[in-house]
Amino acid sequence: MKSDIEIAQNSKLLPIHEVAQKVGVSKDALVNYGTSIAKIDINKVQIDKKSKGKLILVSAMSPTPAGEGKTTTTIGLADALAFVGKKSMACVREPSLGPVFGMKGGATGGGMSQALPMENINLHFTGDFHAITSANNLLSALIDNHVWHGNELGIDINNISFDRCLDMNDRSLRQVKVEMSRYQYNGKFNISVASEVMAIFCLASSYQDLEKRLGEMEVAKHIDPTKPPILAKDLKAQGPMVALLKDAFMPNLVQTIQHTPTLIHGGPFANIAHGCNSFIATNLALSLSDYVVTEAGFGADLGAEKFIDIKCRQSGLKPDMLVLVATIRALKYHGGLEVSDLNEENLEALANGFKNLQRHIENCSQHYGLDLIVAINHFGADTQNEIDYVQAAVEKLGFQAILCSHWADGAKGAADLAHASIELLEKTKASCRYVYDQDASLKAKIETIAKKIYRAKEVVYEPEADKQINEFAKLYDGLPVCIAKTPYSFSSDPKQRGAADNHDLIIREVRLSRGAGFIVAVCGDLMTLPGLPKRPASENIYVDNKGKIVGLS
Repeated sequence: MKSDIEIAQNSKLLPIHEVAQKVGVSKDALVNYGTSIAKIDINKVQIDKKSKGKLILVSAMSPTPAGEGKTTTTIGLADALAFVGKKSMACVREPSLGPVFGMKGGATGGGMSQALPMENINLHFTGDFHAITSANNLLSALIDNHVWHGNELGIDINNISFDRCLDMNDRSLRQVKVEMSRYQYNGKFNISVASEVMAIFCLASSYQDLEKRLGEMEVAKHIDPTKPPILAKDLKAQGPMVALLKDAFMPNLVQTIQHTPTLIHGGPFANIAHGCNSFIATNLALSLSDYVVTEAGFGADLGAEKFIDIKCRQSGLKPDMLVLVATIRALKYHGGLEVSDLNEENLEALANGFKNLQRHIENCSQHYGLDLIVAINHFGADTQNEIDYVQAAVEKLGFQAILCSHWADGAKGAADLAHASIELLEKTKASCRYVYDQDASLKAKIETIAKKIYRAKEVVYEPEADKQINEFAKLYDGLPVCIAKTPYSFSSDPKQRGAADNHDLIIREVRLSRGAGFIVAVCGDLMTLPGLPKRPASENIYVDNKGKIVGLS
């Protein structure tokens, strides 16, 4: 069996201007990065504001080491919609180098449902993440420089809340000491995809909005606690930060193996940040095509909830339906099996693990208000008995479960899913709703998510987190909340598989993302700068004597 990268390298690419023409984007609106990648200059695109496509949100059951294939399904469905004669686009996030060289490997789909050229996209791509990292760290440098030159603004160096970042898993930088001859303080790094700059980049609607949001970021407290905090605009940082982000802010256009136009732009993690590609890319795609397939990171308890309560709340977007991805293997893992046993038929484990999928179905339909279809991402070891069980169990809940083979068969393998989605969209009116009321207190919002979506018994704040949220509540009760927790469980303990309930959600820390417009609640032992595993994916990646990258998947 060929690897993802071998399939990608053997696939023929159309010139990118021909891909752009499929959705009415002219050649002069493209900024080319070679022959198969381009940025779209949004100021040169003719957008019909009255015509908007249908937005299909792809999410998943709780992820497992076995993999669920959410991005693969997003791309496969977009391809299948084009295959059955519809004008479609995919909108996904840019991969982070942390997972590429860490646990996950690449993030451009897989098999015959990939975005291309996968090596470029998974590595440096168009340099967007480098630009975001540079803009972030410019602000850190300006903070230190201001203090060095006399600290006219009165920055409390023991209360600097803005962190440096880099797009790599490096646990040694979780805590750092900044030492200058005149002062020193404790700082830290986040991974770039967890930075507030990344969140702002993906939520901003224009260059002007980007600049305003960057300027509103709180960077430190004043040495006089009676005075307002220090903002990025107090350091005159927002202008040069936008200058660094100017080209990055233009959405990236690529293609799938089936030549479906695909926008890949922005990439906040969904376990730490809000887990959605940029608003500007999603909005552009909705103006250019009849069907837009986008994804929200990790399981529907994280990515889909944040897509709705943060991205939709701020932008006015609303998904018209949801596709919930599941695999037989992942269901059996949630039913208690280990990865080594997942290829064996086990209906008992499957039934136990189905509770995880059922919880996600209930959340999406009852609390998000979305009609949905379950996509069973097919693996070769799946037995007919197992497939029949899942389809029957989903049907009992009032929904369809469609078997999909897009990894192996490309667009044809997701054609049934495409037809079912079109049929559902024709008879369903979007009724997406938020999980909590905007006017509720911050604690009430967190408690609502914890009890409704995670089925927690209580929310427990560690002393520092309680102090932080009570302070933020004075000024920021109106903001949405972004729960940063393990994606592998409904609880804050990654070892609790299945459909954990009656647990305590432990809030360790609360952070303000003032420019992005939300409050982050960090749960359990989640780290905002991940480490590499014992055997990182990087061990398998090299360049052969013909100059081809090998081992990227």
